[in-house]
Amino acid sequence: MLDLKNINKSWTLFLDRDGVINHDKDNDYIRDWNEFRFYDTTLEAMAILSKYFERIVVTTNQKGVGKGLMSLADLTNIHSNMLSAIEKTGGKIDKVYYCADLADDSPNRKPNPGMAFQAKNDFEEIELSKSIIVGNRISDMGFGRNAGMYTVFLATTHPETPYPDPLIDLRFTDLLAFAKAI
Repeated sequence: MLDLKNINKSWTLFLDRDGVINHDKDNDYIRDWNEFRFYDTTLEAMAILSKYFERIVVTTNQKGVGKGLMSLADLTNIHSNMLSAIEKTGGKIDKVYYCADLADDSPNRKPNPGMAFQAKNDFEEIELSKSIIVGNRISDMGFGRNAGMYTVFLATTHPETPYPDPLIDLRFTDLLAFAKAI
Protein backbone atom coordinates (compact mmCIF):
# COMPACT_ATOMS: atom_id res chain seq x y z
CA MET A 1 0.00 0.00 0.00
CA LEU A 2 1.22 3.47 -0.85
CA ASP A 3 2.00 5.63 2.19
CA LEU A 4 2.61 9.20 1.06
CA LYS A 5 4.68 9.85 4.21
CA ASN A 6 7.41 7.60 2.74
CA ILE A 7 7.97 9.84 -0.29
CA ASN A 8 11.31 11.61 -0.48
CA LYS A 9 13.70 12.80 -3.17
CA SER A 10 14.64 9.22 -4.07
CA TRP A 11 11.13 8.68 -5.51
CA THR A 12 10.10 9.32 -9.13
CA LEU A 13 6.79 10.76 -10.28
CA PHE A 14 5.32 9.68 -13.59
CA LEU A 15 2.46 11.84 -14.88
CA ASP A 16 -0.02 11.26 -17.65
CA ARG A 17 -0.64 14.47 -19.61
CA ASP A 18 -4.21 14.91 -20.90
CA GLY A 19 -6.70 14.87 -18.04
CA VAL A 20 -3.93 15.26 -15.43
CA ILE A 21 -1.88 18.33 -16.39
CA ASN A 22 -4.30 19.83 -18.90
CA HIS A 23 -7.92 19.58 -19.94
CA ASP A 24 -8.65 16.54 -22.06
CA LYS A 25 -10.66 16.82 -25.27
CA ASP A 26 -13.57 14.41 -25.30
CA ASN A 27 -12.95 11.76 -27.97
CA ASP A 28 -10.38 13.97 -29.71
CA TYR A 29 -6.76 15.08 -29.47
CA ILE A 30 -5.01 18.24 -28.33
CA ARG A 31 -3.58 19.07 -31.75
CA ASP A 32 -1.64 22.28 -31.12
CA TRP A 33 -0.61 24.69 -28.37
CA ASN A 34 -3.72 26.84 -28.93
CA GLU A 35 -5.88 23.89 -27.80
CA PHE A 36 -3.78 23.10 -24.73
CA ARG A 37 -5.34 24.42 -21.49
CA PHE A 38 -3.75 23.77 -18.10
CA TYR A 39 -6.13 22.96 -15.27
CA ASP A 40 -6.37 26.05 -13.03
CA THR A 41 -4.42 24.33 -10.24
CA THR A 42 -1.77 22.47 -12.29
CA LEU A 43 1.03 25.02 -12.08
CA GLU A 44 0.65 25.32 -8.30
CA ALA A 45 0.59 21.52 -8.01
CA MET A 46 3.73 21.14 -10.14
CA ALA A 47 5.64 23.64 -7.97
CA ILE A 48 4.73 21.60 -4.87
CA LEU A 49 5.49 18.22 -6.43
CA SER A 50 8.88 19.42 -7.70
CA LYS A 51 9.99 19.86 -4.08
CA TYR A 52 9.29 16.22 -3.24
CA PHE A 53 10.42 14.26 -6.32
CA GLU A 54 13.94 14.22 -7.76
CA ARG A 55 12.59 13.04 -11.12
CA ILE A 56 9.28 13.93 -12.73
CA VAL A 57 8.49 12.55 -16.16
CA VAL A 58 5.42 12.60 -18.38
CA THR A 59 4.25 9.48 -20.21
CA THR A 60 1.52 10.12 -22.74
CA ASN A 61 -0.21 8.13 -25.46
CA GLN A 62 -0.45 10.35 -28.55
CA LYS A 63 -2.24 8.43 -31.30
CA GLY A 64 -3.13 11.74 -32.97
CA VAL A 65 0.42 11.90 -34.32
CA GLY A 66 0.26 8.32 -35.59
CA LYS A 67 -3.08 9.03 -37.29
CA GLY A 68 -1.65 12.11 -39.01
CA LEU A 69 -4.06 14.48 -37.26
CA MET A 70 -1.13 16.47 -35.93
CA SER A 71 2.57 16.54 -36.67
CA LEU A 72 5.48 15.62 -34.47
CA ALA A 73 6.42 19.32 -34.66
CA ASP A 74 2.97 20.21 -33.21
CA LEU A 75 3.52 17.76 -30.34
CA THR A 76 7.04 19.06 -29.69
CA ASN A 77 5.71 22.62 -29.64
CA ILE A 78 2.98 21.69 -27.14
CA HIS A 79 5.53 20.04 -24.87
CA SER A 80 8.12 22.83 -25.06
CA ASN A 81 5.48 25.45 -24.19
CA MET A 82 4.10 23.24 -21.39
CA LEU A 83 7.58 22.73 -19.89
CA SER A 84 8.36 26.43 -20.12
CA ALA A 85 5.15 27.43 -18.32
CA ILE A 86 5.74 24.85 -15.58
CA GLU A 87 9.36 25.98 -15.09
CA LYS A 88 8.34 29.66 -14.91
CA THR A 89 6.12 28.89 -11.92
CA GLY A 90 8.68 26.85 -9.95
CA GLY A 91 7.90 23.36 -11.25
CA LYS A 92 9.85 20.96 -13.42
CA ILE A 93 9.46 18.01 -15.73
CA ASP A 94 12.67 16.18 -16.55
CA LYS A 95 11.48 14.56 -19.77
CA VAL A 96 8.33 13.83 -21.77
CA TYR A 97 7.84 10.37 -23.26
CA TYR A 98 5.12 9.81 -25.82
CA CYS A 99 3.80 6.91 -27.84
CA ALA A 100 2.36 7.77 -31.26
CA ASP A 101 1.95 4.11 -32.22
CA LEU A 102 -1.47 3.09 -33.51
CA ALA A 103 -1.29 -0.56 -32.43
CA ASP A 104 -2.76 -1.11 -28.98
CA ASP A 105 -0.23 -3.89 -28.38
CA SER A 106 2.76 -1.59 -28.93
CA PRO A 107 5.21 -2.10 -26.04
CA ASN A 108 5.23 1.67 -25.47
CA ARG A 109 1.47 2.23 -25.55
CA LYS A 110 -0.09 2.35 -22.10
CA PRO A 111 -1.05 0.12 -20.35
CA ASN A 112 2.15 -1.53 -21.60
CA PRO A 113 5.19 -0.35 -19.58
CA GLY A 114 7.62 0.59 -22.39
CA MET A 115 7.73 4.31 -21.59
CA ALA A 116 8.60 3.52 -17.95
CA PHE A 117 11.50 1.38 -19.15
CA GLN A 118 12.64 4.19 -21.47
CA ALA A 119 12.70 6.57 -18.49
CA LYS A 120 14.62 4.08 -16.36
CA ASN A 121 17.13 3.68 -19.20
CA ASP A 122 17.57 7.48 -19.44
CA PHE A 123 17.70 8.06 -15.67
CA GLU A 124 19.42 5.05 -14.10
CA GLU A 125 18.59 6.21 -10.56
CA ILE A 126 14.88 5.62 -11.15
CA GLU A 127 13.62 2.74 -9.04
CA LEU A 128 10.23 1.68 -10.38
CA SER A 129 9.35 0.22 -6.97
CA LYS A 130 9.75 3.78 -5.62
CA SER A 131 7.75 5.42 -8.39
CA ILE A 132 4.18 6.62 -8.74
CA ILE A 133 2.08 7.06 -11.87
CA VAL A 134 -0.65 9.69 -11.65
CA GLY A 135 -3.29 9.31 -14.32
CA ASN A 136 -6.98 9.70 -15.14
CA ARG A 137 -7.60 6.39 -16.91
CA ILE A 138 -7.47 2.73 -15.99
CA SER A 139 -4.86 2.31 -18.77
CA ASP A 140 -2.56 4.60 -16.73
CA MET A 141 -3.13 2.43 -13.67
CA GLY A 142 -2.37 -0.70 -15.71
CA PHE A 143 0.81 0.97 -16.97
CA GLY A 144 1.87 1.56 -13.38
CA ARG A 145 1.12 -1.99 -12.28
CA ASN A 146 2.85 -3.46 -15.35
CA ALA A 147 5.96 -1.41 -14.57
CA GLY A 148 5.94 -2.28 -10.85
CA MET A 149 5.02 1.16 -9.53
CA TYR A 150 2.33 2.66 -7.32
CA THR A 151 -0.78 4.19 -8.87
CA VAL A 152 -2.77 7.33 -8.16
CA PHE A 153 -6.04 7.87 -10.00
CA LEU A 154 -7.35 11.42 -10.60
CA ALA A 155 -11.11 11.67 -11.00
CA THR A 156 -10.83 14.63 -13.39
CA THR A 157 -12.37 13.05 -16.50
CA HIS A 158 -13.73 9.68 -15.35
CA PRO A 159 -15.17 10.20 -11.86
CA GLU A 160 -17.45 7.20 -12.40
CA THR A 161 -14.43 4.85 -12.25
CA PRO A 162 -15.04 2.50 -9.31
CA TYR A 163 -12.86 2.84 -6.24
CA PRO A 164 -11.54 0.88 -4.53
CA ASP A 165 -10.10 -0.98 -7.48
CA PRO A 166 -7.18 -3.45 -7.49
CA LEU A 167 -5.30 -1.26 -10.00
CA ILE A 168 -5.68 1.96 -7.95
CA ASP A 169 -3.65 2.61 -4.78
CA LEU A 170 -4.99 6.11 -4.07
CA ARG A 171 -7.60 8.40 -5.63
CA PHE A 172 -7.79 12.21 -5.63
CA THR A 173 -10.00 14.80 -7.30
CA ASP A 174 -7.08 16.51 -9.10
CA LEU A 175 -3.32 16.95 -9.18
CA LEU A 176 -3.33 19.70 -6.54
CA ALA A 177 -5.23 17.52 -4.08
CA PHE A 178 -2.57 14.83 -4.56
CA ALA A 179 0.26 17.38 -4.16
CA LYS A 180 -1.25 18.75 -0.95
CA ALA A 181 -1.65 15.24 0.46
CA ILE A 182 2.12 14.74 0.23
